[in-house]
Amino acid sequence: MMKLVLCSFLILLLVPFSQGFSQEYSDNAPALTVSLRSESPFVYQDSEGYTVVVGIVENNNSLTSVTNVQIQVNFFDDFDSNPLEVVQGYSTLEVIPQNSKSPYSIRSQNPNPDITQVSVSLLGFNSSTEKQKGLTVYSTDVFLDNSFRFSGILQNGGAPNSDTNIYLAFYDGFEPPRILSISTIELGNVDSNTEVAFEFDEKIDSRSVGFFLFAESNIFSSDIIELQIPPSQLLDKLITISDVSVVDSNGNKLSELNVGSKVNIKSETWIQFAADQESDETAYTYYVQVKESSTDKEVPPIIEYVGKFDGRFIGTGQETQTVDWIPEKTGLFFIETFVWDRNNVPIAEQGPFVLITVN
Repeated sequence: MMKLVLCSFLILLLVPFSQGFSQEYSDNAPALTVSLRSESPFVYQDSEGYTVVVGIVENNNSLTSVTNVQIQVNFFDDFDSNPLEVVQGYSTLEVIPQNSKSPYSIRSQNPNPDITQVSVSLLGFNSSTEKQKGLTVYSTDVFLDNSFRFSGILQNGGAPNSDTNIYLAFYDGFEPPRILSISTIELGNVDSNTEVAFEFDEKIDSRSVGFFLFAESNIFSSDIIELQIPPSQLLDKLITISDVSVVDSNGNKLSELNVGSKVNIKSETWIQFAADQESDETAYTYYVQVKESSTDKEVPPIIEYVGKFDGRFIGTGQETQTVDWIPEKTGLFFIETFVWDRNNVPIAEQGPFVLITVN
């Protein structure tokens, strides 16, 4: 059995960054070709209380690969401008090819419940020769029930390799998707012209809808393969979201808003049956995500706001959820809604989109 090593602890009870944490970015040299991806990283506390920061770093240079990409994370509480901890780490890929990306995962040095905010910055990198694509990875089976089971094959068509690792970077259904966690399967030395079978069997973040599969060794790398977690193996949805609207304090529906004016994002939800049949109760969290619309298809929408509403269904029937929002800038925005249970498992299909103009 291959030894499985997790780059980040994978748990079902992850805290979305918008509720438990806030992020700030400070790319040290924005003119350089290597940068942190613009949207906030995913931040959560693992089962041992450590704070984990997961994100993506990009090499936008069309000519040169980079290596030694160093990233710094400052961990803060709510009361002091001085960080509680400063931790430095590296991208998952040792060498990031030109016009390519790599995830990263950096964990706090200590378990600390006082950590509520993080800032992420790029410290530096070096140019590098590109690693040849001498490795190939593909899956042979993917299955999800209480845990995620995955098996595959690594092919080495070239010289003998050492320090060979296979990576699984799990992502969620947000747009653009967030990397939720990164797992590593260590293969070590791999002979030339051989195939090596590998397996993974662990619990993963229940919000994962797919993952990126890739490999790297001391001399070779592979292409990045994207795989979906089969929808038929996800939990059935209990709740239906409908009638999403933006209203003022008097309950009047709005199609245009003003910057700085407080409004309510309101939804109706119907529950079909209780999750806990004995108590006839279903605890849930309703999330609202507001994103700025972009006219450029190559530019992903910017997340403007994320809010939540905690509730509890008693039996079946209808409930109303309301989340406050104060627009901070003008433009065209669209609103997305989600319902998860308290284990952060989706129990409703995403609600209907709502477009809103802010003047």
